[in-house]
Amino acid sequence: MANKIPRVPVREQDPKVRATNFEEVCYGYNAEEAQLEATRCLNCKNPRCVAACPVSVKIPQFISQVAAGDFAGAAATIAEDSSLPAVCGRVCPQETQCEGSCILGIKGEPVAIGKLERFVADWSRENGGVKPVTAPANGHKVAVIGSGPAGLACASDLAKLGYEVTVFEALHRAGGVLEYGIPEFRLPKDKVVAAEIAAVKALGVKIETNVIAGRTVTIDALLDEEGFDAVFVGSGAGLPRFMNIPGEHYNGVFSANEFLTRNNLMKAYRDDYDTPIRAGKKVVVVGGGNVAMDAARTALRLGAETTIVYRRTEKELPARAEEVHHAKEEGIQFAMLTNPVEVLGDENGWVKAVKCIRMELGEPDESGRRSPVEVPGSEFEIETDTVIMSLGTSPNPLIAKTTKGLETTRRGCLVADENGATTRQGVFAGGDAVTGAATVILAMGAGRKAAAAIHEYIQNK
Repeated sequence: MANKIPRVPVREQDPKVRATNFEEVCYGYNAEEAQLEATRCLNCKNPRCVAACPVSVKIPQFISQVAAGDFAGAAATIAEDSSLPAVCGRVCPQETQCEGSCILGIKGEPVAIGKLERFVADWSRENGGVKPVTAPANGHKVAVIGSGPAGLACASDLAKLGYEVTVFEALHRAGGVLEYGIPEFRLPKDKVVAAEIAAVKALGVKIETNVIAGRTVTIDALLDEEGFDAVFVGSGAGLPRFMNIPGEHYNGVFSANEFLTRNNLMKAYRDDYDTPIRAGKKVVVVGGGNVAMDAARTALRLGAETTIVYRRTEKELPARAEEVHHAKEEGIQFAMLTNPVEVLGDENGWVKAVKCIRMELGEPDESGRRSPVEVPGSEFEIETDTVIMSLGTSPNPLIAKTTKGLETTRRGCLVADENGATTRQGVFAGGDAVTGAATVILAMGAGRKAAAAIHEYIQNK
């Protein structure tokens, strides 16, 4: 029976080798491996995996096509619902979504849905891609703010419906967090991100870079003067948070956002780029999410002995299990139940150590999560040259401040209903700009919902 076949392992770079380079860690499946893994799928009548996918990819259908060797058909099936399959196959938290709902996972290992999606997307890219299918132009214009996952997903769906879509991106390269946030060793930029964006452009989507919404152009102007029928805000959450502890002003203290942006977008790790970044011999990363893992693994590749400091236990780490596993394999150290209380600096204003305190988990709160509490008298120091704060991010307040009638929450997120409609008529929003920092696939799901709502809004206007 299909469910008796063991899950096909995925080839990866040796940990000692990859810790010294920025090449992709995972090699992915070849055709033979992909077809074998695809035969494990039970093709359930009521596929729980589809219900657990934020963009509702027809998973059993594309996997059946892979098993039959119809890779082009599989690519076309995925393209019906996902505009970024090569990205999602690499960075989605499949273990808590599609694979986490796979019935094979109840007593064994789930189907490697993410790795199969990656294989199909890579095969398609290397063999001409999926031919764009769009409806005839309907004469309506929609503006999209931000070229990250939410914006690209929204733009793709609207373009397929015949809308003239223009995406406005603040940075000089499109892609949003895909470009500046996720390291090269997890998501190759030129090979994967650029190709996915090219596929979106092939639908007729126009992308204008170096346009800052709220400065270069305002949403009010787009709606009232530029002739756009609606605007979607998918500007992400790029405003970093800090701990507000003494010493955060010292040289050598970075937000993870800045550290990763300078490495990923500005290529600080490459000798042929004039944008170096100082990591030093020792780095401390504060936080336990995927961004913290990315920052720590990047610092390691820059030659630093790296330690992740997290105030709860490993069980509570919010990062993907795969990312934690890879970090440990590469030599990242973990200081659990530890919390910084002060950054210490030298006479020249540079970081020299982090003063920390031991923590223990107290009683569960209303949500059932046990809150960490300090252990009195347990302070100690960790010597370091660099401190990277990975404590989450908030949306940039600029858009809300420069748009009439656009309300925000106390955390600065845009107020929007489940379909993305904001408090300003004709303005929709989704992804991190609404939820705060979350995953690529959740942002894409929000972008797709908003696209459907925008279509209904314009047709009924």
